[in-house]
Amino acid sequence: MPLSDGKIRTAKRKERPFKLADEHGLYLLVTPAGGKLWRYKFRFEGREKLLSLGAYPVLTLSSAREAQMEARRMLSEGLDPCAEKSESKRRSQTNSATDVLNRFEDVAWQWFKKWKTDKNKKYVEDSETRLKDGILLRIGDRPIDEIQAPEIVQMILAIEARGASDVARRAHQTASHIFRFGIAHGLCRQNPAAMFKSNDVLKAVKTENFARVERSELPTLLYKMEHYRGSPLTRLALKLMALTFLRTSELIKGEWSEIDVKEARWDLPKEKMKGHRRPQIVPLSRQSIALLEELWVYRKNDRWMFPGERCNECMSNMTLLNALERMGYKGKMTGHGYRGVASTLLHENGFEHEHIELQLAHVPGNDVSAAYNYAKYLEPRRKMMQWWADYLDEMLEEGKASSSIRIKQRPVAAALS
Repeated sequence: MPLSDGKIRTAKRKERPFKLADEHGLYLLVTPAGGKLWRYKFRFEGREKLLSLGAYPVLTLSSAREAQMEARRMLSEGLDPCAEKSESKRRSQTNSATDVLNRFEDVAWQWFKKWKTDKNKKYVEDSETRLKDGILLRIGDRPIDEIQAPEIVQMILAIEARGASDVARRAHQTASHIFRFGIAHGLCRQNPAAMFKSNDVLKAVKTENFARVERSELPTLLYKMEHYRGSPLTRLALKLMALTFLRTSELIKGEWSEIDVKEARWDLPKEKMKGHRRPQIVPLSRQSIALLEELWVYRKNDRWMFPGERCNECMSNMTLLNALERMGYKGKMTGHGYRGVASTLLHENGFEHEHIELQLAHVPGNDVSAAYNYAKYLEPRRKMMQWWADYLDEMLEEGKASSSIRIKQRPVAAALS
């Protein structure tokens, strides 16, 4: 006799499992624990097989019969219901995983995990904050393949409205990187962020170049630096910056362990360089070596070349700017200005553009190129740096000859205090 709901409800568990048969191979298996499970027994290609349909009462009697009828339909079409169920489950799991994976946020974190591996910790933390609070806040939950260019535009405009124009431009660039990552890994098919430039939608930003002196003013500046009446550490830092044209942050964080006097080079790790993409080699001229030897006399510890007031920290990045202001160059010259002066004069004197750019550590857009190029053209760069040091000596002599400045030098002990 076919099963009824009443018979199923009143069925009591026993010490051993038993079956309550319905029709056409459908039955209910009652387990010793009291569970009631629907099973369908059938034959396929001469072999007896068993298909699990579900548990009662979640799957009612009528629903179990419908599932059995669907299985019988498959059999009539020459299909194995067990194999079809397994394939359907696999497709469902694959689609579910793909749906989650292809959210913009999940692709973004995959990209971020790969991107951050060789980056400075503070830089990574700041980038993660911008990613969370700017990009993902707006488009994180969207399927990555459904996002269109206008959504990217609205996202960066919202960031700009907070008064963070530079962050908005970075957000646009970061979004483009994430889409490119997604395309490369088969997670999306297009990069809507690449369909427009930031300047197409964001307000124009007035670019202000770092203040710097002209070539005609350089001799007097060098003369004033030579006779700077403040700390000798500050004086030597200014002179070394002029010789190496490093960025202020890169210079003041210099460590003695990075100097190779025998090879006449300064090797800065990539963690100290802007963008953190590659290390930097600074060929040291004879003048730079002599300056470092003088600097060694004033050392306060064996780590920092330019220690601050507390010897466990390096010099403040405002120290050099304040020194330039005391010499009368407020608004006329900055630490970064030495880089601009060097670039202009080296170009004017016929040095190769690529050699100058490499020495300025202007990072190319390609990480692979950056990693490869840091030691490129080292010998011509060495000759260029020696020429530059000799050129500065000539400018200093010119400053001595033309300057009316007469500065009485203070004793070293007073200058250090």
